[in-house]
Amino acid sequence: MRRGPQSDVPPVLRLCGWAFVLALALSAFVPFLYMLSTSLMDELEVYGYPPPVLPSTPRWSNYPEALSALPFDRFFLVSFVVAITVTLATLVTSATAAWAFARLEFPGRDRVFLLYLSTLMVPAIILLIPRFLIVSGFGWVDTFRGLIITEVVQVWGIFLLRQHFLSVPRELEDAARVDGAGEVTVFARIALPLAGPALATVGLFVFVDQWKAFLWPLIVTRSMGMRTLEVGISRFAGIYYSNWPYQMAAAVVAILPILVLFFFAQRYFIRGIQLTGIKA
Repeated sequence: MRRGPQSDVPPVLRLCGWAFVLALALSAFVPFLYMLSTSLMDELEVYGYPPPVLPSTPRWSNYPEALSALPFDRFFLVSFVVAITVTLATLVTSATAAWAFARLEFPGRDRVFLLYLSTLMVPAIILLIPRFLIVSGFGWVDTFRGLIITEVVQVWGIFLLRQHFLSVPRELEDAARVDGAGEVTVFARIALPLAGPALATVGLFVFVDQWKAFLWPLIVTRSMGMRTLEVGISRFAGIYYSNWPYQMAAAVVAILPILVLFFFAQRYFIRGIQLTGIKA
């Protein structure tokens, strides 16, 4: 009988490997469990010594009280509008630019693409002041346009989709052109349907990134009505001093849409990673 690939691995090494993987999983999962536990504690119980791990009496009322203490309905609306708009716009800009860099022939194409990639090495924090000055010059501070307009082009999204388009067989495109299809038709009816998993991957990452965005919305918005969810949660530290149960309760509610999204989209995400290879 043919032996499996792991049959030559000593049991001790396999046990150590599983223990290491379990330790990594717990290091990522335990903070979420503690956040959930803290959200059910009394305001003063959090400061006990030693710090409690579980609430003595779960206070489920922390959730409605926390969500009514600030206009969280408005925070959710702003975050949802920004995340959806940026995601859709990014998919359009990334797909069209990726197709141009993968299939269209024009002078300096590879140099321009290399220039695009070089911007990934620039820390985002350095661009905050120039971005704010540009947005302020257009009068878009504290508006949806200010929150959205600087986020609709993602270089990593262009790179990921370009790698996928490079893997599409040219025979499919040539067959469509023989039938009289133009470049737009080839892109819309052949390339995009085949790029579904990759598009889902980019869309998932963009939505999550915008949903949890904090620094840019904090800088470009001023009124409470234009605050995003993450910025709204941070207001608990100023209005309610350090009411950790309220803040943790709001944080638990804030991550629920992300958990639901990933639960339904994980197969597209995994499939997109499998199909999107690195090809020169």
